[in-house]
Amino acid sequence: KMASHNPSTSTFKLNNGNSIPAVGLGTWQSADSQTRDAVSYALQHGYRHIDTALNYQNEKEVGEGIRMSGVPRKDIWVTTKLDNPWHHRALEGLETSLKDLGLDYIDLFLIHFPCSTDPNDSSKHLPDWDYVKTWQEMQKMLESGKVKNIGVSNFQIRHLEKLLNDPTCKVVPAVNQLEVRQYYSRDPPYHLNVRCLTLFFSCTHITHHYPTRPKLLDYCKSKGIHCTAYSCLGGNSSSPINKHTNLSDNLVVEKIAKAKGKSSAQILLKWGLQRGTSVIPKSVTPSRISSNFDLDGWDLSDAEVAEIDAILTRVKVVQDDWMPIKVFFGDDE
Repeated sequence: KMASHNPSTSTFKLNNGNSIPAVGLGTWQSADSQTRDAVSYALQHGYRHIDTALNYQNEKEVGEGIRMSGVPRKDIWVTTKLDNPWHHRALEGLETSLKDLGLDYIDLFLIHFPCSTDPNDSSKHLPDWDYVKTWQEMQKMLESGKVKNIGVSNFQIRHLEKLLNDPTCKVVPAVNQLEVRQYYSRDPPYHLNVRCLTLFFSCTHITHHYPTRPKLLDYCKSKGIHCTAYSCLGGNSSSPINKHTNLSDNLVVEKIAKAKGKSSAQILLKWGLQRGTSVIPKSVTPSRISSNFDLDGWDLSDAEVAEIDAILTRVKVVQDDWMPIKVFFGDDE
């Protein structure tokens, strides 16, 4: 079943009263021409949220896709992110993104990682400039009208605690974009007798197991911070660290998908939505873009959600070993 060309009305209310579309198109690791065409196609087929980042180096193509689509700018939610080398010059980073996108404003501007790096050497951390100072600059952007909402990405509990408890923090982040997903494998060695849920914030390339309560999600909820889930369907299978992240071949998910007449990807995305997170699946294939959006008008039962919750193995897709400092910690850190 293909998605309707009508835009979805499904949204999540943010702590400032604004509403973020429940489903968006992710553009990480998309090639230039594919990005432009995927964005245009997605918007023409009902999507109203496009996620990009200065780090992705495809903001120009995202902007071209927005204009190609013919969908009015006022109807589109654009999220982009401030890259690590731009922390101490956040306004300049914003202006760079606006110029590349060809837009007058950003709907949601995020700090991509809680890590500031040397613009001339990304392997060097800037210890005298941390994300609390960056947040001070982000707050000023709201007054300019060039940014409608501000938030963070890949922030753990310890990062949020430091930020929220600082006296300069006047605006609570509207969003924390993070990796929130299931992982499973048919490979028996990965099926351990541990019951756990979804959150994985480790810094190594092995499987990690966490308690049954996703503490980071609970923490964000307690502070009024909405969570957007990336890598909902896994990572790039061509990457050696992501070789066990095909999320669609689990027998439980396949069984539920068959019973509901949906794809495994749709089941996983719906599971994320029903847990209260917006989702931004990445695809450049028209049929998959449409399928990933066909999430209105049906739900998973409580029993089906519980079956997915009970799948045993979890692994982290996005790592932090390429950064000069550790940013990912356990779920309760």
